[in-house]
Amino acid sequence: MRSLTLIGLVLFSMLVQATVYKWIDKDGKVHYSDEPQPNAQVVELKEKTLNQIALPLPKADSNNANQAIESIQYKVNITSPAEEETVRDNNGDFDVVATITPELKSQYLMVLKLDGTPVDQPQIGGTFKLKNIDRGEHTLVVDALTQNGKVFASSSPRKIFLHQAAKR
Repeated sequence: MRSLTLIGLVLFSMLVQATVYKWIDKDGKVHYSDEPQPNAQVVELKEKTLNQIALPLPKADSNNANQAIESIQYKVNITSPAEEETVRDNNGDFDVVATITPELKSQYLMVLKLDGTPVDQPQIGGTFKLKNIDRGEHTLVVDALTQNGKVFASSSPRKIFLHQAAKR
């Protein structure tokens, strides 16, 4: 019984379609209704009529953000490891931590260079995890980049020594 009622309601809803009428009153205002009025015209609605509003996307004013970044003197500082520190790790794994001052509220990227070569892709944040680095003397530099990849600040080169115990 429920199935028949449901099928009946579906069929009935498909048959019922309201006609839309459009008319203009004596003041020039346009009106729409489902009831016919004197001098009203039938509005033909397409089956797939949708109300869509296309809003223009706000433009990211990256030029102003980049100009603001360039107008301030930022400093990148490697906080760990210290200058000429000996890092002891038999696997050659250690972390490099860098900060930027004054603090930026917009997003920026940082890239770590080990002996003049970028270690990985630029990243958000200043903590870098290095793995399987060869023993010996290394130079670290961290660059701060705008979103379009332009360097706006760099750290001073930091010399470190990686020590690995001899394998017996």
